[in-house]
Amino acid sequence: MIHVIVTVELHEGRRDDFLEEFQKVVPLVLEEAGCISYGPALDATTSIAAQVTGGADRVTIVEAWESLGHLEDHLVAEHMIAYRPRVKEMICQSTLQVLQSV
Repeated sequence: MIHVIVTVELHEGRRDDFLEEFQKVVPLVLEEAGCISYGPALDATTSIAAQVTGGADRVTIVEAWESLGHLEDHLVAEHMIAYRPRVKEMICQSTLQVLQSV
């Protein structure tokens, strides 16, 4: 299984706009072959001292795919190609981690 963690740093005040656009593609991605899970996550408020948080302008996308090939197909899916320009101006930067189960 392939796990993907995408950390998206947004311009101040754009989180709700980003999440609105992101939620439009979630059902389409969940229907893709090989998609096990796909969704956004926000920092939880906890009293855990070791927790690292990114603040109000960060969204973490957590994904799981059956294989690297399925992830690669996802990246070129028509709905993802259409989605990226809609959120481009909202994003300061993003990081991508692709992990393999052991």
